[in-house]
Amino acid sequence: MQRRYLFTSESVTEGHPDKVADRVSDAIVDAYLAGDPFSRVAAETIVFTGGVFVTGQITSKAQVNVSDVVREAIREIGYDASWGYDPSTISVLTAIDRQSPDIAMGVDTSLEFKEGNVAESDYWDKIGAGDQGIMFGYAVKETPQLMPLPITLAHDLSKRLAQVRKEGILPFLGPDGKTQVTVLYEDNRPRELKTIVASIQHRADVTLDQLREAVMEEVVKPILKSYVEREIVPPSFLNPEKIFINPTGRFVIGGPAADTGLTGRKVVVDTYGGSAHNGGGCFSGKDATKVDRSGAYVARYIAKNIVAAGLADRCEVQLSYVIGVAKPTSVYVNTFGTGKVSEELIEKRIEELVDLRPGAIIKRFELYKPIYKPLSAYGHFGREDLDLPWERLDLVPELKSLLKVSGRV
Repeated sequence: MQRRYLFTSESVTEGHPDKVADRVSDAIVDAYLAGDPFSRVAAETIVFTGGVFVTGQITSKAQVNVSDVVREAIREIGYDASWGYDPSTISVLTAIDRQSPDIAMGVDTSLEFKEGNVAESDYWDKIGAGDQGIMFGYAVKETPQLMPLPITLAHDLSKRLAQVRKEGILPFLGPDGKTQVTVLYEDNRPRELKTIVASIQHRADVTLDQLREAVMEEVVKPILKSYVEREIVPPSFLNPEKIFINPTGRFVIGGPAADTGLTGRKVVVDTYGGSAHNGGGCFSGKDATKVDRSGAYVARYIAKNIVAAGLADRCEVQLSYVIGVAKPTSVYVNTFGTGKVSEELIEKRIEELVDLRPGAIIKRFELYKPIYKPLSAYGHFGREDLDLPWERLDLVPELKSLLKVSGRV
């Protein structure tokens, strides 16, 4: 018997308070990396009515005016005095120290290097993981990006809300907003769109009817139409039973003026919308020696290439690291019964093809570059609007050879 269930994912716009905090933290990472690609950055941000507080540990040769970076990041989102949060006048408070020497000594020189088990060719070959932890990557045949459909659709709706605001199509919309999508699954495959939710900040002089009609016509309908035109879903899929637009009836006060925001509080939004596991740490505000970030990126890269190579219809990859040690303590592949070859064979091949040491990941994806601010909203994976190296499919030819070994081709 086919299993039927509803699954829901949410997205938030870049003006959501938590995403404002993420953007500020990632803007700080970028600013330091632009001046020194070897910067160690762990920046945590809290945004609140009238101000921003940045704290953390940073070691870098770069000279950065953190206050200027914070204000510009908020200004780019679209906040100003009319939305109750003016980047020109808010208070910017900082409490930043250098990276702890106890952490730095493990990152500077890995256990493997200290024991003479790795030859030094450059700076990145020496380093160890910046923390212990677990990281997950995921891919599934539901969208062209090999991402789950609910989170992909939710992100597209959120991005469209920002687009119509910034382009002046709906100038009465504010920076803060959320979307949510519920999909009916049958036998683990998306079959029907059930519910759409969109809550968006707006000017006080716009009526609820005006707002709902405008968002339907300029946001919801165009996005759903594009999914049919791109043949992501059939026309029959897109008949949601319920569409909620600003269900409270009013959303004038928003952003940090309405709610405190913190870095790293939207990790499910940043990853797979709840369709897969999340690791123990967020991404924003961290340079890539922190395996919370680099490990999660390479795990997605592996999972996506496995699915794209036809080895599975669905795949999750778990990695684990120890602080100060370069090589992961475990590599785990789960294909949820959809695999065409054994998971053990895939794991072995992955370890042959991909150097999973943090320094090697950083070099492979050029994670020492200032690329992070655009990732602070709308997800770190499946981004068709960005050329992200961990989304590339260059492992596919090598992985396809496993099908021949197993006699499946």
